[in-house]
Amino acid sequence: MYGKSSTRAVLLLLGIQLTALWPIAAVEIYTSRVLEAVNGTDARLKCTFSSFAPVGDALTVTWNFRPLDGGPEQFVFYYHIDPFQPMSGRFKDRVSWDGNPERYDASILLWKLQFDDNGTYTCQVKNPPDVDGVIGEIRLSVVHTVRFSEIHFLALAIGSACALMIIIVIVVVLFQHYRKKRWAERAHKVVEIKSKEEERLNQEKKVPVYLEDTD
Repeated sequence: MYGKSSTRAVLLLLGIQLTALWPIAAVEIYTSRVLEAVNGTDARLKCTFSSFAPVGDALTVTWNFRPLDGGPEQFVFYYHIDPFQPMSGRFKDRVSWDGNPERYDASILLWKLQFDDNGTYTCQVKNPPDVDGVIGEIRLSVVHTVRFSEIHFLALAIGSACALMIIIVIVVVLFQHYRKKRWAERAHKVVEIKSKEEERLNQEKKVPVYLEDTD
């Protein structure tokens, strides 16, 4: 009796510990946090996640929108086995599913951006029993033209440096080729001059011999 009671107590204690630890294994969301896009273009709102539980048919993805100028939260998109687009509102016929649950991707594609699309987009993923976790956010800024970021400047600087190096290499190669050509031309002229000088000397030697024979 004592052994059975001890076993039950251990199992009960283990179950309580596992229950206490379970909420730690929550869904984690990853987004770009900030996104800038040009008015009239399409934008991919990227949202990926990680989950302790395997991805199955119970997975749900909910996208909502909070306008920049305030106001109530608006429905954008919902996914559960199949995608469900909004039937009304500003995002009707302007949003599509661009994710892949098997790859832990819950992204969507927003079409034909407008200036009133500025605001915060939230991505919430639930994968039972993992239903807790921080909701991902993306702050979208719709602009006339995309401003150069530090990455753009860095890419421009690297590209300019590479172009400059290529130009320098081309100039060096052309200069060496030109110098070799000049040296070859000079060597050919020297050979011609020597040949003509030898020919002139040979002719000068033949003249005295001819005069001796005539005497």
